[in-house]
Amino acid sequence: MPFDVVETTQRVEEQIDRLSRLRSEDRPGWTRQVFSEPYRESREWVAAAMRDAGLEVHRDAAGNVIGRLAGTNPSAPALMTGSHTDTVDGGGRFDGMVGVLGAIEAARSLRESGTPLSRDLLVVDFLGEESNEYGLSCLGSRTMAQEMTAADLDRRNPSGQTLGSVYEAFGLDPSALLDSARVAPGPLHGYVELHIEQGPTLEQEGTQIGVVTSIAGIERFVAHFAGREDHAGTRPVADRHDAMVAAAQAVLAVRSEGCGASGVATTTHVRNRSSSPNVVPSAVDVSGELRSIDRSWLTGAKRRLGEQILSTSREYGVDVAFDWTSDNEIVDVHPRSYDLVAATTTELGYSWRPVPSGATHDAVHLASLAPMAMIFIPSRDGRSHCPEEWTDAADIGRGVHVLAQALRTLDTARL
Repeated sequence: MPFDVVETTQRVEEQIDRLSRLRSEDRPGWTRQVFSEPYRESREWVAAAMRDAGLEVHRDAAGNVIGRLAGTNPSAPALMTGSHTDTVDGGGRFDGMVGVLGAIEAARSLRESGTPLSRDLLVVDFLGEESNEYGLSCLGSRTMAQEMTAADLDRRNPSGQTLGSVYEAFGLDPSALLDSARVAPGPLHGYVELHIEQGPTLEQEGTQIGVVTSIAGIERFVAHFAGREDHAGTRPVADRHDAMVAAAQAVLAVRSEGCGASGVATTTHVRNRSSSPNVVPSAVDVSGELRSIDRSWLTGAKRRLGEQILSTSREYGVDVAFDWTSDNEIVDVHPRSYDLVAATTTELGYSWRPVPSGATHDAVHLASLAPMAMIFIPSRDGRSHCPEEWTDAADIGRGVHVLAQALRTLDTARL
């Protein structure tokens, strides 16, 4: 039975519409953040959709929802595909969801083809891929890759809750997250993730499919500016140690560093620890990040930015200290998997081009478990993480077609 692009496209479009309705009504866009009640409801819906497609479903100790399509040789290392269904606050309807619902439909088409895969296919809705108030992304895939730590579970949100306690309230055992025997998926032959591009390249060039080459590394920082409190009405401006002024200069420095072609830099938060309107700010925190697929640029940008912010702050009589964290290293796609996805796309008659990913994905962590590849489809105007996020149904259908055929190709390929 050949792949029916029209039928698959219609089914995924309907499922995206239904899943999108499970959202936080008091937040903008299609908000469905990890550990929220709409997120809990949405995962039950996803599990039901997996069963409807003929998959055996379970939730692992890490909170990932996994659907299994049995192959003819269950002892062979499995194939895996999937993404996430949580969103950022005020997010859209396609980021992550296309990869999960598209994977379910790819599995359905493989089951209905009458020619089963030789190995099991695992379709995964990974827990909590998006950044959250605990400062840790890709919770489910990170745990599956055995990269979750006890220190991570002790992370606290602004209200003082630990990440571990929120896991427990969500019905998961925090201690199980650190038990490799309970979170490891078993041997994997390969992992492929379908995702919207979240950038403008494919649409601008009129290209139907992007075959990902690498995923950007992310360096995040919090700069703590320490000045001196003074009365805002009596202390002359030239005689102030104003932490907010130093912080403002840092915001401009971040933007300047990110304007080149090798990487991007973004200020994400500025917080004055004093709420008094008549006090010269003495304690201000600035959060930001650097992203690039160029390791030398990331290293150099981190050094340059630190030096410039420190030097400028001293001119205003303000001290500054940095807390740097690495969210993830640069990850290259597996060369053989990349070639097979590209060849599959060509065989199906779709135009494609190589593209890097500036966004992080669950694929970053799965790359430590199996040969990894990613398939991108166009995003209208390159918009993402906003209510205006959009990908045409026809593009989704093509992406699912490539995914299904790539999984069949990878099933028998030597990687």
